[in-house]
Amino acid sequence: MDRSITKPLDFIYTNVLGTVNLLNAARKFWERPFEGKLFYHISTDEVYGSLGKEGMFTETTAYDPRSPYSASKASSDHFVRAYHHTYGLPIVISNCSNNYGPHQFPEKLIPLFINNIIHMKPLPVYGKGENVRDWLYVEDHARAIDLIMHQGKNGETYNIGGHNEWKNIDLIRLMCKIMDKKLGREPGISESLITYVKDRAGHDLRYAIDASKLQTELGWKPSLQFEEGLEKTVDWYLNNNDWLEHVTSGQYQNYYREQYEKR
Repeated sequence: MDRSITKPLDFIYTNVLGTVNLLNAARKFWERPFEGKLFYHISTDEVYGSLGKEGMFTETTAYDPRSPYSASKASSDHFVRAYHHTYGLPIVISNCSNNYGPHQFPEKLIPLFINNIIHMKPLPVYGKGENVRDWLYVEDHARAIDLIMHQGKNGETYNIGGHNEWKNIDLIRLMCKIMDKKLGREPGISESLITYVKDRAGHDLRYAIDASKLQTELGWKPSLQFEEGLEKTVDWYLNNNDWLEHVTSGQYQNYYREQYEKR
């Protein structure tokens, strides 16, 4: 369940009021002409709403958020742009597609299903699993952020996408095959855990990012195809099972404290 559906105010406080508080702090402590300063706002492709079978989101796509989460992110984007135009605050915004990779909290699809497969738990798939997402490996996203921060133009928006569109059910079946191989299980064991559940409210059909502006103007492009990135991700979680166990057991705060004290 999307937590923004059950607790929308949490996302308003964090994404809307939190962003405005940061913008006000920047205005208060940065001295004009703001030389050497930049307010970098990281957003999501969900602010654009839902696509049909064709087309892609560009930086000029009209906003059409469909969930409390995406509405809160859209609002924060608008405030960042408003502070740029009203107060001259130097800003850039990037809207990215679904991230995946090491250290992702296991409420998200890929680490959640990796953990469920390890423990032979059901793999709940919304509807028929036909919703399409564009997947971006976290290290490719980090490279894009670094590039935009240093070379992006003041006041501009950049879309960051992985050029990796996958139906949820196809992604899950691929992950099941990889997990069966890595865990030494008979083929099909993990896939037998797939359980179809009622579709989520406000579940957008398809997201797809057109990242050609970022590629043309700044020279960025994703380094990994999804199959390679997914296998690297699976390997990381299998090799860091202690981290995964601590996080899923609710002991992640103690775990990070222990790791910090070891430094």
